[in-house]
Amino acid sequence: MSRSTTPTRWRLGLTATALLAATALVPVPAHAEVVTDYSLTVDPTAKGAKIDDTMYGVFFEDINRAADGGLYAELVQNRSFEYSTVDNKAYTPLTSWTVDGTAQVLNDAGRLNDRNRNYLSLSAGSAVTNAGYNTGVRVEQGEKYDFSVWARADSGTTLTVSLQDADGALATARKVAVRSGGWARYKATFTATRAGSAGRLTVASSAATALDMVSLFPRDTYRHEPNGLRKDLAEKVAALHPGFVRFPGGCLVNTGSMQDYSEASDWQRARSYQWKDTIGPVEERATNSNFWGYNQSYGLGYYEYFRLAEDVGAMPLPVVPALVTGCGQNKAVADDALLKRHVQDTLDLIEFANGPVTSTWGKKRAAMGHPKPFHLTHLEVGNEENLPTEFFARFQQFRAAIEAKYPDVTVISNSGPDDAGSTFDTAWQLNRDADVAMVDEHYYNSPQWFLQNNDRYDSYDRNGPKVFLGEYASWGNAFKNGLAEAAYMTGLERNADVVKLASYAPLFANEDYVQWSPDMVWFNNHASWNSANYEVQKLFMTNVGDRVVPSTATGTPALQGPITGAVGLSTWATSAAYDDVKVTGADGDPLLSDDFSGDASRWAHTGGGSWSLQDGQYVQTDTAAENTMVSAGDPGWHDYDLHVKATKKSGKEGFLVAFGVKDTGNYYWWNLGGWNNTQSAVEQAVDGGKSTLISKAGSVETGRAYDVDVKVRGRQVTLYLDGQEWGSFTDDKPAEPFRQVVTKDKKTGDLIVKVVNAQSSEARTAIDLGGAEVASKARVTTLTADPNAVNTETATPVAPVRSTFTGVADRFTYTFPANSITFLRIKQK
Repeated sequence: MSRSTTPTRWRLGLTATALLAATALVPVPAHAEVVTDYSLTVDPTAKGAKIDDTMYGVFFEDINRAADGGLYAELVQNRSFEYSTVDNKAYTPLTSWTVDGTAQVLNDAGRLNDRNRNYLSLSAGSAVTNAGYNTGVRVEQGEKYDFSVWARADSGTTLTVSLQDADGALATARKVAVRSGGWARYKATFTATRAGSAGRLTVASSAATALDMVSLFPRDTYRHEPNGLRKDLAEKVAALHPGFVRFPGGCLVNTGSMQDYSEASDWQRARSYQWKDTIGPVEERATNSNFWGYNQSYGLGYYEYFRLAEDVGAMPLPVVPALVTGCGQNKAVADDALLKRHVQDTLDLIEFANGPVTSTWGKKRAAMGHPKPFHLTHLEVGNEENLPTEFFARFQQFRAAIEAKYPDVTVISNSGPDDAGSTFDTAWQLNRDADVAMVDEHYYNSPQWFLQNNDRYDSYDRNGPKVFLGEYASWGNAFKNGLAEAAYMTGLERNADVVKLASYAPLFANEDYVQWSPDMVWFNNHASWNSANYEVQKLFMTNVGDRVVPSTATGTPALQGPITGAVGLSTWATSAAYDDVKVTGADGDPLLSDDFSGDASRWAHTGGGSWSLQDGQYVQTDTAAENTMVSAGDPGWHDYDLHVKATKKSGKEGFLVAFGVKDTGNYYWWNLGGWNNTQSAVEQAVDGGKSTLISKAGSVETGRAYDVDVKVRGRQVTLYLDGQEWGSFTDDKPAEPFRQVVTKDKKTGDLIVKVVNAQSSEARTAIDLGGAEVASKARVTTLTADPNAVNTETATPVAPVRSTFTGVADRFTYTFPANSITFLRIKQK
């Protein structure tokens, strides 16, 4: 993910209600029937960019319980008793289990195998019960469920396996006879006699026994495959017709130790994602801590990812670690032998995917049930490294080895975790200089940013590296977020000669285990539902076309006034002191002066934390609190100078000085010493979602007093630190709400006119098809809803409506609804 701060910071900032239900993109007019006039002109004789079949895809990361407890259909949580405090401080090896009688988890020579370290020792007459995920184990009446367990009993035993909830049995209990001797796998099948979402699986033993890999799978997995995927979630992926599947992450790819899972590493439990850990028999796969605060069983591993990509007709696109950690860890591993091992592992991965069954790793693929190759053509090395020079030195070694042995595989680099800034600029320069084939960009921004930056790729070098937009989203799952993303996607398609691949992120979120929001598909243990963003992605992904047909449209009349707003002080996981606040108008008139020698009555506390006056300073003391904003002044202020003296006292970061403060969700702030005190940036918050306007590397010293000055003139802002100009920016890009792109579908001959109207007035549009001979009827698909509408388990206000329009001609008028995305498929004669 584009994770440029600490995990704690992300969770708070991204799950706030304000991100899901904020105000509309454009002020609502006094009368809903207001119409704005536009013109749209198509040139069917001109040749636009070719659009590859793989342009739009999906990005899967095991975040928000997307794998275990999500796409992976296993119903038992912590099935091999491997949960650890390394995964989550609250975990024990018996998390999700309850014991009736006597049982203990052991890690000794009696284990199932070396890579499955823990097992359960269950005393005679005792039982263990598993709580599953969310409210429990979900079963459907009449459906079959396959139970399995590895067991060892010196004298043999009988296991009684039952499935029940508070109202009684959910299926007839099963007896499983365990032979005396060593470990063996035993199976049973349940048929659910009624439905339930709060089931519990109980295993009782008549004699002492050892248990491991206690498992319950629905028989009806996606495509009925063993060790399979949850059917409804996989079907939602398939319904998108993705061109590629990027996996397995994300931050979990390149964080933690780069060592393997072996005795040599002391069975390291917090590792980067290493593909060899995740293949072979599930009982022999390593366990690992997940960066997002839980355990990874690796039941869903590389083989299953390749199989999913193949099943949905998509190109597999794996990501491997480059031995430079990202996502706030920011450490370059200096170990040549370890680097060479990871490079070889990557070569082995390509052999696993593509090699013949006579090769070492092709043979392993075949043994898992897939003798045919998976046709791997693209592979990414690294993810969002904040150390571009160190990353690129290692990337080059991977690239050289891969291109030498597999010249037909495209090796993808990246540009760091943000859409701009020093890391981005350095990374892109390195990639350009080395003639890298493709660069992965990641960014998460406000809806306004996406409306403002539709032209982002218009100026990219057509002869330079191509772009893989591997992660992007606007902050929220409301329809207004989908509108902004749709407007942006018209720019992606228009620039399909540069942007070759694009995927919204993240894909999945279990509503009871959320670390990151927004997400494309939401689910619990019994239901799943499409976000507004999903509906937008699906509309584009199933109506791509093969080539852009050049078109132009008139813009929306707009007037922009100066940046206005009050001023503010804040911190993030840090204690800081502020003093000598002065706000002076451009004409020299004083607007605010506070040396905190009296009280702090002029400051309104709208955030968290604990503020108090101490020794003539205004001090925030809570080092755990995030966004502790206090503000003062008039929201109508403009053209002023702000001066603050700021001192970091303790904590993870620096301090935040705000200006242009309108309310709690709309402001600018200068974030000095953010991102774990590694860089500083100006961020703009719009309706709760932040975008970075300018950033630089740097840190803040504890105990040092800094003079912070911000000069606001019109829409230009200049920033000074200790009297030296730090940087400046001009925020004058209009958030254009009317966007369009036209493509041609070679197979059907259709012109596909795609129009986004992200405003609360209709867009009456004169469309000129440039002399194209067309049928009079068009198939229309429309998404329209209240901008704040959010799809839920029980309500779907954002859903496509299909209709027919009969007034098509060389020139015709179409009125696009307010807050709408409309696709017109027009037949050419």
